[in-house]
Amino acid sequence: MQQKMVLKVQMNCEKCRTQALRIAAAAQGTGVTHMPIQGKEKDELMVTGDEVDSVKLTRCLRKKLHHATILTIEEIKEEKKEEKKDDEKYTPPYYVCYPPYPMPPQIMVQDPCQSQACSIM
Repeated sequence: MQQKMVLKVQMNCEKCRTQALRIAAAAQGTGVTHMPIQGKEKDELMVTGDEVDSVKLTRCLRKKLHHATILTIEEIKEEKKEEKKDDEKYTPPYYVCYPPYPMPPQIMVQDPCQSQACSIM
């Protein structure tokens, strides 16, 4: 059961934002998966995760940052993928492979003037 909660937190500086993100990442539960900072004034923290305790998270934020309020809590329902029917045959993807371009034959050309040794000295 994934939850999405939006918390209004007093974050006036970059240090406060970093501290709020650290507290949210260490929240009790089986795992926080996503935690962006949003809102017009960058004062809302959206935390998404499995079984995250919103009350304990809010208490920790209040203890460190002095002001935190729960705005919304929602459950995220996962969409079930449709299973393929066994009646349909599997068809491999169609790929077009062209043979490599033939390389022109290597032709060695020698200048006849360079092959004769010059004997003027």
